[in-house]
Amino acid sequence: MNNILFDLDGTLTDPFLGICSAVNYSLKYFHKEEEHLEDLKKFIGPPLDVSYREYYHMNDNEIEIAIKKYREYFGDIGLFENEVYEGIEEMLQTLIDYHKNLYICTSKPYEYTIRILEHFHLDSYFKGIYGATMSGSRKYKKDVISYCIDKENLDYRDCIMVGDRYHDIEGAHENNIACVGVLYGYGYIEEFKEYQCDYIVENIQELTQLLLEGE
Repeated sequence: MNNILFDLDGTLTDPFLGICSAVNYSLKYFHKEEEHLEDLKKFIGPPLDVSYREYYHMNDNEIEIAIKKYREYFGDIGLFENEVYEGIEEMLQTLIDYHKNLYICTSKPYEYTIRILEHFHLDSYFKGIYGATMSGSRKYKKDVISYCIDKENLDYRDCIMVGDRYHDIEGAHENNIACVGVLYGYGYIEEFKEYQCDYIVENIQELTQLLLEGE
């Protein structure tokens, strides 16, 4: 596959501290903050409204407030409480050296995505960067992938998605493309098997080898 679509959180960077701290900041408003940030790892990956509804049974009004409070923290502080996984830059450069076209497809709002990529000097590796909208009009992974394919005029038969959660698998399959699940992120083997992930890799070295297979 010549067009490689990458998730961001849990795939290229580890956003644990920033996302979980921002979620806890929002929960504090409702007097529901968690003692351990580890309990909020489940928020990494899915759209925020989905997680607030699923895990804290919030209604639409509460979700709107929670997301606003989340962004108060994340937009100033949590954005940069993040780190690039070791070996990512080397992998991206190797893929480019083999003439692969790289794109970002994330459920994180585009405004945050571009700031994170620029801050960590990753933006130059990608031909296109696609994310969710702040308004929520485009938030699901399937919609972000579809938007990327359409805007870049890509042949879906020459695309593959790389991510760490089942949302990446679902989004890829709904756009008729294969997905690679990475186990160094926030997903797990049972999740990948349940959602029939096409390929599963343990680490960045395996991922690089897979994406260059046949070269």
